[in-house]
Amino acid sequence: MMETQNKPANTIKCDAVKPKPIADIELIIHHLNPISNTILTSPRQVINYSQNGVRQCFLLRKGSVSLYRISDGLVVNSESAPYVFGLSNQYSTSDYLSIRTQEDSEISMIPLIEANRIIAHEDLWKNLAHLLMYTAGRIYEHSAKMLAQRSYDVIRFQLYELMEEQTEMRMKTTAANYIQSRTFLSRSSIMKILAQLKLGGYIVTERGILLSIERPIPLKY
Repeated sequence: MMETQNKPANTIKCDAVKPKPIADIELIIHHLNPISNTILTSPRQVINYSQNGVRQCFLLRKGSVSLYRISDGLVVNSESAPYVFGLSNQYSTSDYLSIRTQEDSEISMIPLIEANRIIAHEDLWKNLAHLLMYTAGRIYEHSAKMLAQRSYDVIRFQLYELMEEQTEMRMKTTAANYIQSRTFLSRSSIMKILAQLKLGGYIVTERGILLSIERPIPLKY
């Protein structure tokens, strides 16, 4: 049974890291974009960090993408525009992750060595630091809430994550599929908890699509 919380309605959003430094990201994109090459994308298109043996930096100007683990296809994070990929993991010796578009997106790529050169020339270190701090915070938050927790805790966290996704993407993905692609939970356990949350009036779904979180989802099940 789920326990209710004596919390005001305006606490529906889950605790989050510091807001995305949009101004810093847009400034980096502004300086990198002139010599970048646009990639024509479609939903669920896979983009690797290395292109023809050259490490790339990717500018997400429109839309949203997910990062997934190549070894097992597990989605580890997702981001919406604006965002810059490839700067925080540039010292990785192997590509463990790939980018997959979640919807029609506008993405450009630039060789990582050129991106680093422009960042140094334009003195964008402070802006880059804000981007990296945000990225590190997102990864830490995700890891802390996904590891060694009960199924209910993971599902609760993922529902709040889903509500933060772009509307176009959210309307095309069932809550169960979204959660299952990002966890190792069984579909039956996910469906059971979703059904109980809907019955309790915490979430509103239609044909499996999450439409809204009506009131704070209980911390305990």
